[in-house]
Amino acid sequence: MARSRVPILIMGVVLWCCLTTPAKAEYMKYKDPKQPIPVRIQDLLDRMTLEEKIGQMVQIEREVASAEVMKEYFIGSVLSGGGSVPAPQASAETWINMVNDFQRGSLSTRLGIPMIYGIDSVHGNNNVYKATIFPHNIGLGASRHKIGAATALETRATGIPYAFAPCIAVCRDPRWGRCYESYSEDPQIVQDMTDIIPGLQGDIPTDSPKGVPFVAGKNNVVACSKHYVGDGGTTKGIDENNTVIDWQGLLSIHMPAYYTSIMKGVSTVMISYSSWNEIKMHTNRELITGFLKNTLGFKGFVISDWEGLDRITYPPHANYSYSIQAGIHAGIDMVMVPYNYKEFIDGLTFHVKNNVIPMSRIDDAVRRILRVKFVVGLFENPLADNSLVDQLGSQEHRELAREAVRKSLVLLKNGQSLNQPLLPLPKKTSKILVAGSHADDLGYQCGGWTMEWQGFNGNNRTIGTTILAAIKNTVDPSTNVVYKENPNAEFVKSNNFSYAIVVVGEHPYAETDGDSVNLTIADPGPTTIRNVCGAMKCVVIIISGRPVVIKPYLASIDALVAAWLPGTEGQGVADVVFGDYGFTGKLPRTWFKTVDQLPMNVGDPHYDPLYPFGFGITTEPTTRQSDDNPFL
Repeated sequence: MARSRVPILIMGVVLWCCLTTPAKAEYMKYKDPKQPIPVRIQDLLDRMTLEEKIGQMVQIEREVASAEVMKEYFIGSVLSGGGSVPAPQASAETWINMVNDFQRGSLSTRLGIPMIYGIDSVHGNNNVYKATIFPHNIGLGASRHKIGAATALETRATGIPYAFAPCIAVCRDPRWGRCYESYSEDPQIVQDMTDIIPGLQGDIPTDSPKGVPFVAGKNNVVACSKHYVGDGGTTKGIDENNTVIDWQGLLSIHMPAYYTSIMKGVSTVMISYSSWNEIKMHTNRELITGFLKNTLGFKGFVISDWEGLDRITYPPHANYSYSIQAGIHAGIDMVMVPYNYKEFIDGLTFHVKNNVIPMSRIDDAVRRILRVKFVVGLFENPLADNSLVDQLGSQEHRELAREAVRKSLVLLKNGQSLNQPLLPLPKKTSKILVAGSHADDLGYQCGGWTMEWQGFNGNNRTIGTTILAAIKNTVDPSTNVVYKENPNAEFVKSNNFSYAIVVVGEHPYAETDGDSVNLTIADPGPTTIRNVCGAMKCVVIIISGRPVVIKPYLASIDALVAAWLPGTEGQGVADVVFGDYGFTGKLPRTWFKTVDQLPMNVGDPHYDPLYPFGFGITTEPTTRQSDDNPFL
């Protein structure tokens, strides 16, 4: 009897061990930072259920996110849409607390896979109060600046490791409402500006394997090249429309910056709403899986645009089951749902269980998502801390943005004759007039994608320096600066001003809301130009996201400056207008005479611009200043 009891006791001990100590005993390779990333990915993937895998493929808006939702549905990512904030004028600490709350929900799941939070940091961390707002891309294309490192720090300052930037669209028609998000009409400039990617993600090591994502550390963010591909080439510049171009044209104009992005280790690529020759990009397996993943060797993850699957059909969401099938089959890995996540999860689960979408496609998507999460260090450092909060809107970054503004300005006309230049203006004079709707409006000078998706107007939404304030800061204390937004001709003539500065342009817009067939200066801008410039010497500063109609007023304008959308640091405008620095900017895109000429790009046979691509009058500073900055 004694011998028969021994194995029973041993089995009892073994059974007891198995029931009480598995967590301590089991070694999980995916949790070990010493293991190679491919080993960690495979180990984790092997442990995951279908429900956990599909959860990783979901990105939801913060408005519908909570720690409970993250835990219950294994959500892989959260985002802030344009203007989506935890509280009005939320501090960096408030942002961090929100992100960490969502993250704790993810970490409490069975496998503890961290989520990744994304935001549109397209010209600085532009949703966030007090952040430095840099010039929009069209201005950076004018000055060839690289501001990625500062944007990464200000994004990380709020606990966010993923920026939906850069936009590497090649805008071929300024009627497009996203033209200011494009660096240039010239593919070479756009390709050169992918240098912002190592700014955002860190410099990729020379021995890094091609196509594999790279993020240097906690001061860097995951970047996102967008919108793949041809978004800037749609017919008549209509947003989200159809780009009609042959394969060679697509390769030579719209594709080069993606090739360069991948060489520089970009971690994610966002798909365009637009179509290529009538095929929706969100369904284009040939270009997403065939070319981007297989031919170019991209190993990061592919993300949809906001409700990108919904917009596969017209009207949107008309056949969501089909849209899920088409989008995932095409090669999209993460879906910016962003609200109806249960419907997406149920739909994708149904397709996998019914063998409509193979498990191999799900595994490919999840492997790519996990690769980026491992590369960025989320498994080792899932929770953000307050160590970078002082980077938000720091003086160093504001100086950097101010310098970017200086270099972005393009001088198009300087005096009625070459030997009588008006600029730079004298700082010391009796009385000057500043006029125009855009002279004292921080929202107008920042443009869309600032605090709100469509931007804002006025001076109370964030911190910065308007052009009017910059002028007052710059002139001699004895100079009387008079501001009148839209003065009549009588006021102008009767006040004996030495000269006038008129600041007019476009009102803020984003995406489709910015599509325009007439490209006019917003009222009452043209009236202001006529009333002021018709009576006295004037400098007109255009605040716009693209070239606008200016030819009808040009004869009366003494000096003309394209300032694009300079952001919060308006002091950079005054720095150059008053001669502390010289004008150096060149046009990143063609300035047309009339909209009837459009589309018109450099190299076209019918090229007859008002100001050609690459044009820009240079001036010398009145006092020698250096604009060399290692961050730019």
